[in-house]
Amino acid sequence: MTLPAPYPPLVSGGEGLDRYPSEPSALAARMAAVYAVPANQVLPIRGLTHGLELVWRLAVREGGSVEAPSAEPYDRLAAIYPAKGAPSVVVIRALGSPEAVAEVAARVAPALLVVDEGLIEFSDSVSATTVIADRSNLVVLRSLSLAHGLAGARVGAAIAQAEALGRLASVLEPYALPEPLVRLAMQALDPSRMIETAERIASVRRERERVTRELGRQMIVEIGVGPIIMVRSEDPAAALAALKAYGVEADQSGDRLRLPVSLKPEINDRLLAAFGLTPAKRRPSRTGQAVRDTKETRIVCAVDLDAAGPVTIETGVGFFDHMLEQIAAHGGFSLRLKCEGDLHTDPHHTIEDSAIALGRALKQALGERKGIARYGFVLPMDEAEAAVSIDLSGRPYPLFEGTFETPYIGDYRTDLTAHVFRSLAEAMGAAVHIKVAGQDDHHKTEAVYKAFGRALRQAIRIEGDAVPSTKGVL
Repeated sequence: MTLPAPYPPLVSGGEGLDRYPSEPSALAARMAAVYAVPANQVLPIRGLTHGLELVWRLAVREGGSVEAPSAEPYDRLAAIYPAKGAPSVVVIRALGSPEAVAEVAARVAPALLVVDEGLIEFSDSVSATTVIADRSNLVVLRSLSLAHGLAGARVGAAIAQAEALGRLASVLEPYALPEPLVRLAMQALDPSRMIETAERIASVRRERERVTRELGRQMIVEIGVGPIIMVRSEDPAAALAALKAYGVEADQSGDRLRLPVSLKPEINDRLLAAFGLTPAKRRPSRTGQAVRDTKETRIVCAVDLDAAGPVTIETGVGFFDHMLEQIAAHGGFSLRLKCEGDLHTDPHHTIEDSAIALGRALKQALGERKGIARYGFVLPMDEAEAAVSIDLSGRPYPLFEGTFETPYIGDYRTDLTAHVFRSLAEAMGAAVHIKVAGQDDHHKTEAVYKAFGRALRQAIRIEGDAVPSTKGVL
């Protein structure tokens, strides 16, 4: 079972392939920040399975054996590394509480207790990393495979006190992590990615609950950990054939079927249809995502035009965050945007690139633009007269009439207001005409952003199924 990455591939070409990898100390530090542990307690590894293999290597070298559940990949590793003595390592899957893990660790000491937390991001459980400081024989294994969409990259982490980590490192082969994989992991764990990664995980959990509820109407269902549901079908072979006919790949585990849960509701609807459960017809989701990585900024932006929330914005420019919140609130759509930019130089790149990313995400969400109202109009607001008109034509044409006397509002440069809407118009493919006048530059700026949101709300509303153009296309 796999999940797609929450953003387009960030590494291309062969950079780093011409040299031996260096020690991944920067990756260890970034993992430590994500997992909330000291950096000297993190050992980057080549996926969680690699961490398990290090455990088996260590046990064999020290003349012991590994006690683990009867399942893959534990069975395969046990076959490769035959037991030589009494258990010196005990492997368990994540338990319900760190306190329970600590009790098990105390019970099996001096043997190492290794906790497989490969899918913990998809559960409500608290990580056992919170009790590592109290248990010198505790090792926690984490993975970037599913939560971060990097199953093919094979990157993970072993987390333990320094002594236990040193024992694992002693059986680590040279150059274990190639440079391109380290770079991928660094980018995946960048703070600018975490908002969207968290929402992506939440979306999987929401879909898992929905599908479980629907399937439970006709069969016994067990919620798996991660993007998986386990079911007991009266005729597993027939169920697998029906799933395949609907384009859903599943497999059998004993007397149960392992069903994948997708991020996309329409794919999960196909799974339900394979069991004769046809949900109510739904319009295709109007979601969009944009990633922008430059020398100056790292941005992830995601929108959902059919959801009012969440709205989470972090650019480092407080007033600009507030203005983007106004667009989302008055536009009536969900907006998540995180930017890491060169604010020590100037807010220009952060503001400009955030506008470009938002425009691209909106363009993707609009898709073929079928059924939309297409046009939006807003007239004066309060003392600050702001007039905004929008045509979601697919053809960018920005116009901005208005000036500002105050150079800055907080850290926000008022002269960038026109630039923001030019970038938005060009990136989303829209004609955006704005006129603003008034006495207070704060009011004028806020009126423009609010008015744009209101105009956009009108333009993106669904009025039918046809493309709003006599040409038949936008």
